[in-house]
Amino acid sequence: IVCALGSVNGTIKDVVDEMRSEGIKIGAVSLCSFRPFPTEALKNAIGHATRVVTIEKSLSVGIGGNVSHNLRMALPGGRARVYTVIAGLGGRPITRAGLKRVFLEAHGDRLDPVSFLDLKTDVVARQLERERLNRRTGPAAEAILRDLGAVRAASIPA
Repeated sequence: IVCALGSVNGTIKDVVDEMRSEGIKIGAVSLCSFRPFPTEALKNAIGHATRVVTIEKSLSVGIGGNVSHNLRMALPGGRARVYTVIAGLGGRPITRAGLKRVFLEAHGDRLDPVSFLDLKTDVVARQLERERLNRRTGPAAEAILRDLGAVRAASIPA
């Protein structure tokens, strides 16, 4: 089962329909409101699921995503594996191909409990390491773009 809140549900529905036409057992639940959290409705709709993938558009340090945290509390007995996928950070598009890849990984139990969709974690890790070593303020975003080849280092005349 895939669970999400907001506009991403249209894209999720398209991917779920495609995967079902390929014979993969998958469904989707679209949350229309977060507060009050629809605990009873979710228990009825997905209480039987063995895997639940939540697509989140934000990360809450320590718990993963707010939707998945509340979802875990709503599901009886912790029977289902709940995967949190943080997507769309920094305005990145949430693509059908990316979602399908994540859903297939979850279907095969190869998805990490908390993961990021289409985020270049190696680039982020390099920048965090630079910041740890240099401990000074500066244009972190420019350094990340330089790693990606989007900008070149400018030489400053002496």
